[in-house]
Amino acid sequence: MINLTIDGQSVCASPGMTILQAAKTANIEIPTLCYFKDFSPEGSCRMCLVEVVGARRLETACSTPVAEGMVVYTNNAAVRRARRFVLKMLFSEHKFDCLTCYRFDTCKFVEYNGNCIEYDEEKSFGQTFEKNAPIDDSNPFYTYDPNKCILCNRCIKVCEHLQCNHVLSRSERGYETAIGPVFNMLRGDKRTHCVSCGNCIAECPTGALAPKKYVPLPSTKTVETICPYCGVGCTLKLKVYDNKITDIMSVPGHVNDNLLCVKGRFAYDFVGSPDRLKTPLIRRNGQLEPATWEEATALITEKLTAAVAQGPQAVAGFSSARCTNEENYLFQKFIRTVGKTNNVDHCARLCHASTVAGLARSFGSGAMTNSIDEIPLMDVILVSGSNTTETHPVIGAKIKQRVQAGAALIVAEPRHIELADYADVFLQIRPGTNVALFNGLMKAILDEQLEDRAFINARTEDFEAFEAYLKTLTVEECAAICGVDPEEMRKAARLYATKATGGIFYSMGVTQHATGTDGVMSTANLAMITGKIGRPGCGVNPLRGQNNVQGACDMGALPGDYTGYQKTANPEVVAKFEKAWGVTLPTNIGRTVTEIVDDVEEGIVKFLYIMGENPLVSDPNTNHVKAAFEKAEFIVLQDIFLTETAEYADVVLPATVYAEKDGTFTNTERRIQLLRKAVTAPGEAREDWRILCDLAQAMGAPGFDFNSTAEIMDEIAAVTPSYAGVSHARLDRGDRIQWPCAHADSPGTPFLHQGKFTRGKGKFNIAQYLPPEDQPDDAYPMILMTGRILQHYHTRTMTMRTPGIQQLVGEAFVEINPQTAQNYGFMEGQLLQVTSPRGTVQAKAAFNQGIQENTLFMPFHYGDTGANCLTGGKVDPIAKIPPFKVCKVNLRQVD
Repeated sequence: MINLTIDGQSVCASPGMTILQAAKTANIEIPTLCYFKDFSPEGSCRMCLVEVVGARRLETACSTPVAEGMVVYTNNAAVRRARRFVLKMLFSEHKFDCLTCYRFDTCKFVEYNGNCIEYDEEKSFGQTFEKNAPIDDSNPFYTYDPNKCILCNRCIKVCEHLQCNHVLSRSERGYETAIGPVFNMLRGDKRTHCVSCGNCIAECPTGALAPKKYVPLPSTKTVETICPYCGVGCTLKLKVYDNKITDIMSVPGHVNDNLLCVKGRFAYDFVGSPDRLKTPLIRRNGQLEPATWEEATALITEKLTAAVAQGPQAVAGFSSARCTNEENYLFQKFIRTVGKTNNVDHCARLCHASTVAGLARSFGSGAMTNSIDEIPLMDVILVSGSNTTETHPVIGAKIKQRVQAGAALIVAEPRHIELADYADVFLQIRPGTNVALFNGLMKAILDEQLEDRAFINARTEDFEAFEAYLKTLTVEECAAICGVDPEEMRKAARLYATKATGGIFYSMGVTQHATGTDGVMSTANLAMITGKIGRPGCGVNPLRGQNNVQGACDMGALPGDYTGYQKTANPEVVAKFEKAWGVTLPTNIGRTVTEIVDDVEEGIVKFLYIMGENPLVSDPNTNHVKAAFEKAEFIVLQDIFLTETAEYADVVLPATVYAEKDGTFTNTERRIQLLRKAVTAPGEAREDWRILCDLAQAMGAPGFDFNSTAEIMDEIAAVTPSYAGVSHARLDRGDRIQWPCAHADSPGTPFLHQGKFTRGKGKFNIAQYLPPEDQPDDAYPMILMTGRILQHYHTRTMTMRTPGIQQLVGEAFVEINPQTAQNYGFMEGQLLQVTSPRGTVQAKAAFNQGIQENTLFMPFHYGDTGANCLTGGKVDPIAKIPPFKVCKVNLRQVD
């Protein structure tokens, strides 16, 4: 340690620390405008000038390293005089419109001037030079006013070091100096590759960067809550005025550590949208008409009672990955106790059902094994089946941060995604060849004797049979199936196996296949064969797509599981829940999402209750779903907007959004996080959990007399071993809990399978490559992949209400390789007709060099013009997940 004195106080500092960092450890405040975390000290604003005894001049505290015996003064007369001059120079060319400025109540610049930080009598210097530079308002979400910019470079640093997009730099010299994209491009120019994350806004100290939606009104309150979009679980601060969200800010620390994406920061218009459902609706004479809650409750009670009388197969329910844990818990409890059936499922069936099944078979627990916080510990990262920077942007940014810090990256994807630009090895595999990929990597590891025999012998079982199977393969055969160079496959295997720590990240590119469970088990095999499981900085890390899809699974919104994956087929588990709930529970084998749709079409399901789902967009084979719902006897839809599914509903109930209720979400890393109510719901909309309680009580069911979501969580904890130590009180005081959390004193579990696996020993499962059902032929010569894009979320119910997002990606498109397009005579932007054996849609051609020839990509967000009109086919026999990622199609131009 290094000993120095700051303002007469003895301070111990680590070697390499700066004076500013050392002062912070001693709670000595030194003002700064340009300092940004611990990245390459800037020293440009000069606000942190201090006197170092013996130095010939004042030094910048942010860039001067500490030295043994150093004596520092941070606030003497010389320092104050210098800082006054710095402020005077900065203020001389600053544009003052403080009362309408985005930073009017948080501006450090103005605070330093107003308080003068004990800078004696001079408290304001006034403006002596006006830049009059044009404002750049070309970006749909924010503006840049160079007249307020003090050239602190913080925006450059956040873009370079945290978002890792490298969009911004300085241009020109002297008074003309400005910050912006290279070649003086406007910020709204697509060629800049700006992703409109707004993280530069969060770091701007003067309001030079500001959101376009900002209204200069004082917030009546600021509420901390959780983002309602992807499964990362970013913490947000909502600024509220007059019951309206006026701004969303990021928060230091937590999962996202001050980072957000374009959706989390800007796409909150849906909360106050005039399109929100405000009253119950009942279909009369073919039209949905306003009704009272009493009328809607009476009709639902009548229809549900009649359906229950026909047996357990007559009732079914779709729960929601967008609702809270408490609401998902009550929904599955309602369907099982009031509806008397196990026919309850949700959209995890369409995205990560194979994760739950595959990892449970391999490890005994079907969830992400490690934590987002551990990415900085990973020496190698393998990404496959995940366009991470678009679907989980903050995790994608953290992966790029780690790669910039020296970690190796392997990317195996059918498309050239952004992370491929950062990869040491990029394997552009054919769609649907994931199992062959992982088998080839493991065969290469065995060939070079890079496996971890000690781990395999101590911690796993069935390796002998698995090894014998791999010996029947060759790397060349696996590489040929994948369409990649076998030497590149060997290089990737060597890279992954030889690093001390390493994590595997995957998402629906691995899971959404008829062999999705095999793909997931293959990731587990790869982690076990190298011993990269059960310790920090390692693991198999499935990235959950929606904000609470992990929690909905945890809460038992699955046909074969109660909470915490306690099986409905286990008599002891059933007896436990019967005692806890005071009812006799159903014993039927529950049906999955796709099976329930089939049962609706066949007239088996008489009563379908849908909470917060939009199957007319999210489910495969849209035409089949439409045909089924047209035959439905009775559908209840509980949602926030009139979605595509509402066209088939008999009763529509108005629900609330994340900002209008309390509760919890569980993010992709098993972290339980607290929502806090910020605004009141419009009209007569009610929280989903209150609607469920009201309906259950109207049916005379016991166990639904809750007064708060905290009470519901207490019941969850009482019946769920993995949530036993979770409570709202703990979360409210800041406990960061990841399940399993066995008791109230447990901190939770950052990574799983330490010492032993949940099932005891990890199991190697043989997975043979099976070609996808859909293969190109003369009628359908191309393969279509589906997925998400950065700007939109799921079925666009929420994101389509944000004008900036609609401006960027307001309509469907189909990505095509330019050479393929040339072969067919297609032009970019031309309207094309895409046809599969299951349907036809129209979309504009978007050229992408990063997609293989005769392969297409379409986002599924767009309803009747979305990709799910085309998808469908044989489901995974274990997880019952449909194949979304490989769909044979043909193309023609629209006349």
